[in-house]
Amino acid sequence: MFKKIMFPVDLGALDALERALDIAVRMAREGGAELCFVGVYGSAPSSEAHFTAKYKEKLAAFAAQQGAAHKLKTSAYPAFSHDPAVEIASTLLDAIGETGADAVVMASHMPGWMEHVFHSNAGYVACHAPVSVFVVR
Repeated sequence: MFKKIMFPVDLGALDALERALDIAVRMAREGGAELCFVGVYGSAPSSEAHFTAKYKEKLAAFAAQQGAAHKLKTSAYPAFSHDPAVEIASTLLDAIGETGADAVVMASHMPGWMEHVFHSNAGYVACHAPVSVFVVR
């Protein structure tokens, strides 16, 4: 089915990813795919890490922990953005090609009034990605 599934991760909101992560794990397990965890970070310190190296370390540790817990091949791909708040969707689209992913599973929030004016990040990725995108609410 799929060979490499990209899963965008917000290390500061892991609890919001549970349902989507469960689906990504099942898809990877059933298809024998690698699960690639992509985290978007910027140069400014964040709540997840004060230094770029620390963020990369945390993302790699999360990927390794998920691989061990679910007996899957996993990888981590830290994607740099100058302004993650503005560029997250386009950075995720770039990461699809850079990682060689042939599918994306990502979490999304329930749409509100803002989504009538602006796309959500998941909606933008789903509309513009060259691969299948599964958005999980």
